[in-house]
Order: sequence, then C-alpha cells, then structure tokens
Amino acid sequence: MDAQQIGAVGDREFQRVADELRERMTDGTYPLRSFLPSQRELAEELGVSRYTVQGALRELADEGWIESRQGSGSRVVKTQRIRSSTPKAGRSRHGMTLGPLISEAFEHPEVTLDVYTLTSESLDAHIRLQAERIRGGFIEPRHITLRVLLPDASLPLPYPRVKGDPDDPRLRERLRDITERHTASLAGALTDLQTEGLVPSVDIRIRRAPLSPTFKLYLLNGVEALHGPYEVIERKIVLDSGEEVTALDVLGLGATLTHHVKDQSPTSPGSVFVDSMRQWFDSVWDLLAA
Repeated sequence: MDAQQIGAVGDREFQRVADELRERMTDGTYPLRSFLPSQRELAEELGVSRYTVQGALRELADEGWIESRQGSGSRVVKTQRIRSSTPKAGRSRHGMTLGPLISEAFEHPEVTLDVYTLTSESLDAHIRLQAERIRGGFIEPRHITLRVLLPDASLPLPYPRVKGDPDDPRLRERLRDITERHTASLAGALTDLQTEGLVPSVDIRIRRAPLSPTFKLYLLNGVEALHGPYEVIERKIVLDSGEEVTALDVLGLGATLTHHVKDQSPTSPGSVFVDSMRQWFDSVWDLLAA
C-alpha cells in the first residue's frame, strides 16, 4: 500500500470515528454536559489509534459539539433537542433527537428530504451515517431526493461576525468554507451510493436563496417537519491562525426543533404546519433560489 492509499484509509477512519461520536451525541448516548470516554477508551473500542481519535475530537470541538480541556476530558456542549406535539406511535413526546428521525425517513423505499439551513454541517453528518447503513445492508432505499436551500454566498449575513467589528471578513470566510466542505461531502456521499449500484436513483439539488436564515427546516418524506429558530449567542471561536475571537453566532446543533406530523385530517395542526412549510419551501425554491 503506497503513501496515498495509507492516507486515504486514515481519512476514512478519522471520519468514521467523528461520525460515530456525532451519532452518539444526537441519539442521547452521550447527553448534554456529559463527558466522553477517554481517548484511550475510545481508541480501544473503535479499533483506531489515539491519533485518529484526537483528530476526530478536534473536528467535533471546531464544529461546536464538545469542549476539550487538558486534564478534564471532552464534554458535550451541544445536542439537537426536539419537542413533538404529534409524535408517532412508540415515540416519546420529549427527548427525541434528529438522528433517529432521519434514520426512519431513510428506511422507506422512496426518500425525500428538503432542508433549509444556514450551513450543511449537521446535515452532512446525518447523510454520511445513512450512507454507511446502506453500505452495511441495513436499509435499501430505491430512490433518494435531496433538496438543500442555503443562503446566497454573497449575502451580507448578520452572523456569524466578530463582536464589535462587523466588517471583519474572517468569520464570513470561515462560514463559507464550512458550508462548501460539508455540502461537497454530503453530495459525494449520496452520489457514491448510486455509482456503486447501492441506490438505483439519487437526485441531489442545492440552491442558494437571497435570504438570511432565521430558522432551520427539515421536511421528511412529505409528512414530517422539523422547525427551529436560530438563537443568537456570544461565543469564542478559534480561527485557523490560532487566534481566538469573540463572535456573535447562532445555535444550530444546540437549538431546539419542534416536530410536526401530517395526519389524515387536512385541518389538524400537524397537517397544516407541514403543508404550509412545504408550500413555503417550494415557493422559495422555485421563485427566489438559483
């Protein structure tokens, strides 16, 4: 195996560890404010080197999932909380997380997913987890349609920005880099499934809208909606240069989502909400986005 092949294997292992830890944080295995197992324990459990675990933890810290301090370990600081007024049978009204809902959506032969979001960061993690389930033979969708609405890259977004210096471009550039990286990653993960013959039909479309997102929206198979506002917060961000800045940012992973289910009654609160959000998404997609 040459150096390039070794590097590719290392990248896959690193991503596998990061994905596994994200899944555990979203499904409640590692709840908010809990500490992750030690690097040594994670390396032994997942069958990788501590170097691989360290790289995965650095990525999770950069994405805002965890805080890592020397001598104290890594603590979960963000999870995706969901509150549902119309849960399906067997689901709790409280304590649901995004991961299981997306997993359920991918268990259908026809998967449709419409997403409106500031970045594609958390969506990327969930899509790649479903891709691994498909490769493992646990689910067999026949058709996957994904539409993603993102803000126009040239739009002067109010966040994230450096506190006290809204003209500083570094956080806008960082946001653009994060969005481009994760969008390419999720598109590649789904395209590879079709190329490998694992999913017969995959349709991925990504458009940009001249809107500053104040909420995020997931529409799952046309019958479920997850909706939540972005809460503006003040937090520290370490730039690639190593400089730490105080930023005005928004909660994405940590924001609470409300869950709505369309039922047999077109006038029920769940049906009205899902239909209205679908109509809103379609109108922006068709008339504003490019």
